[in-house]
Amino acid sequence: MRHSLSNTSAVYAFDKQNKPAIKVDPGDTVTIETYDCFTNQVKSETTELKSINWDEMNPATGPVFVNGAQPGDILKVTIDELKIGERGVMVTGPDLGVMGDHFDDFDVKIVPIQDDKAIFDENVQIPLNKMIGVIGVAPEEGSINCGTPGAHGGNMDTTLVTEGATLYFPVAAEGALFATGDFHAAMGDGEISVSGIEVPGEVTVTFDVIKGHSIKHPLLENEDGIAFLASAETLDEATKLATRDMIALLHPHTDLTLSHLTMLMSATGNAQISQVVDPLITARFFVPKYILNAYNISLFKD
Repeated sequence: MRHSLSNTSAVYAFDKQNKPAIKVDPGDTVTIETYDCFTNQVKSETTELKSINWDEMNPATGPVFVNGAQPGDILKVTIDELKIGERGVMVTGPDLGVMGDHFDDFDVKIVPIQDDKAIFDENVQIPLNKMIGVIGVAPEEGSINCGTPGAHGGNMDTTLVTEGATLYFPVAAEGALFATGDFHAAMGDGEISVSGIEVPGEVTVTFDVIKGHSIKHPLLENEDGIAFLASAETLDEATKLATRDMIALLHPHTDLTLSHLTMLMSATGNAQISQVVDPLITARFFVPKYILNAYNISLFKD
């Protein structure tokens, strides 16, 4: 069955206590409308820092309650289609991003989106790499604002989260309580200024529930391979979490010793940066599909 959800069903934190905006069954498809990360508050390049309500940052539309999803399960989310608006926004300023200590003033740039390009200026037209910054489910404990990533997903700002990708999330609450937002027309790994090209948009996703398997952190699959996404206070720790999760996932499916699998991952896997500007840092460990094919590994198949 197909459903739709407007951006009026926006939340600013992932929380088990959030009231579902919609309930769907496994196999259902939902088209979800989103604000940009500023809740569309930035109207022009003269917008001032003090005029923005920073309590309304990174809204995520939802939550979607998926019938049958229980704690310990895995929620499978396939991104079928991703559409974005015709106007992007970028910002930086004092204490924002990697260069924040170099700036005295808040700066806004409006970036038109035309003909599958982001028009940065008269010299540079950036090819679009449409992707989703905030995507996830309710956490195991407490309320986590949508600007912070974690084991539940959230603001992971990972360039691989795009059309055609499938994400797997650890379910910690009944119904999983999925939500998403913070779309980008283009963004580089790291998101070093604290913003990509921020846009409103619309995403169509299909849900499924996987029983009998569990994961600790979000896992992404695309046509090229798979990647665990992990967030922590430091890049070192996030990288360790993502790498160790990947080795733990693959090891039971091979006849390799742990040391030989570690060697294989060192030769073929890639530790990659997702973002370095959110309250927690997000890294990923990516393994190409040919490794899975070599050992006939199908994810979460008994």
